[in-house]
Amino acid sequence: MKALYVTSLHRFSGKTAVCLALGRRFQKEGLRVGYFKPISAVPWELMPGRLLDEDADFVRRTLGLGERLEDLVGVVLTPEMVHDAFTAGPECDLLPQVLEKYERVAADKDIVVLDGGASLREGLSLRVDPVRVAEALDVPTMAMIRFRNHVSAADACIAACQQVGERLIGTVVNVVPDEEMDFFERVCRPGLEQRGVPVLGTIPMRPQLQAISVGELADVLSAEFLALPARRDVLIESLIVGAMSAEKALPRIRRAPGTKAVITGGDRADIQLVALETTIQCLILTGHLRPMPEVLRRAEQCGVPVLLVRTNTMETVESIERVFGKTRLGQATKLEQFEALLEEYFDFQRLYLKMGVG
Repeated sequence: MKALYVTSLHRFSGKTAVCLALGRRFQKEGLRVGYFKPISAVPWELMPGRLLDEDADFVRRTLGLGERLEDLVGVVLTPEMVHDAFTAGPECDLLPQVLEKYERVAADKDIVVLDGGASLREGLSLRVDPVRVAEALDVPTMAMIRFRNHVSAADACIAACQQVGERLIGTVVNVVPDEEMDFFERVCRPGLEQRGVPVLGTIPMRPQLQAISVGELADVLSAEFLALPARRDVLIESLIVGAMSAEKALPRIRRAPGTKAVITGGDRADIQLVALETTIQCLILTGHLRPMPEVLRRAEQCGVPVLLVRTNTMETVESIERVFGKTRLGQATKLEQFEALLEEYFDFQRLYLKMGVG
């Protein structure tokens, strides 16, 4: 049985997306694939009193895995568990529980993909950080780095190599703007390799992959669909807050790139009607103020779903910003596009060689 522990240096690096894409690739090659998330630091309450992990559930459903969701996560770090662990002192050890669950998942698999921490510090105070977990499970590690600039990306690659040590079989730099790709590939990547830091992939940024669907927006905002609920899969790449006059809003909405949603008060019929005259893909109305009937009629004619939320405009924007840019591959087109990027920009042959996969 082979395994790969995929961790990251910071949040939203594409770690779970890579785990999912690798899992699907291994399945297509006829391998019995397992998925395991040793530590979940973001409890997800699927139903009252049942705290699980949302990413694990997403991967389980997409890969069609047979295990119960509870078995795919080693430890869910709830506030109660953290309290008990700190109260118990040094004798508290969560690793045996992680190891026991991992062995059950891995028992009948050819390969297991492990979804590691959002950073190399996650779980450090409880002694379940990614470095310690990878050592305890005795699995090779790959580190995801989200590109911000050339120096920070190179720094993160070297930091991963220093902290993970010989267990690190490679790094992947993700979400690299097209205009930065040449310099990183021509200068940074060879320089890192000379320093003993393997770079298995440099993945370019694609705005569509950073987009969020209308359905995901509705879920995040606990919104009510006022128009076209069937258009949940429409992807939104940019957000415009309509808090100005209608005259100023029009050019701003038109200049915004990609597919877009407008967020404005439910009582701002002027902004709403102006927005519907442009090429927007969603209208989000705040303050739990229902719009004029004319707005909904026009939205239906234009094919624009309308969401109604209880929070004010600022609170709505803050809620969206917490999840916007986090690559979720819930739509088939997004998953296929990400897999195509990996095929072009990721060195699978080198990964397989380092993992010992035939």
